[in-house]
Amino acid sequence: MAGVEVVLRRVQEFDAVNQIIDQNDAARALREQQQQIPICTVDDLKQADGVVFGSPTRYGNMTAQMKQLFDSTASLWLNGDMEGKPAGVFTSTASTHGGQETTLLTMMVPLLHLGMLVVGVPYSTAGMIHTASDGCGTPYGATTIAGGQGELQPQLEDLEIARALGRRVAEVTTKVRG
Repeated sequence: MAGVEVVLRRVQEFDAVNQIIDQNDAARALREQQQQIPICTVDDLKQADGVVFGSPTRYGNMTAQMKQLFDSTASLWLNGDMEGKPAGVFTSTASTHGGQETTLLTMMVPLLHLGMLVVGVPYSTAGMIHTASDGCGTPYGATTIAGGQGELQPQLEDLEIARALGRRVAEVTTKVRG
């Protein structure tokens, strides 16, 4: 979208998880691919006009690493720095019924406490009304199924819904912050 700059950030990994990743060739290769992406800071969030947060699912909830990022935003909350900023959320699960919607909802709670404007995906978005059990995407945000070992790639429909979410967050951000 014209006039929108996308800035990628990742959350800080826990040392204990890094030790596990060190023992897994595929996970280690993925970590190395992402090394050039800076770790998200509170200042990054403060400077952003809008944000899309993503987290894999852990038992129907966001990862502890994402929660740690949200827990570090007390200064932003106290100063109202995130109020009125649009935000969207996305997730992946190992399997169908793996907690996609609950993960998205748990990610929204801190956003609402921060005063952010939660942006979802309306059912008018192509691919949102599906009857196949392998289709993903909810009104709460974009989703996909990654498989138990992360071996699956997102389906085309999942990617389209994710793009639609990104466009909506960008559009709302442009309207609100413009």
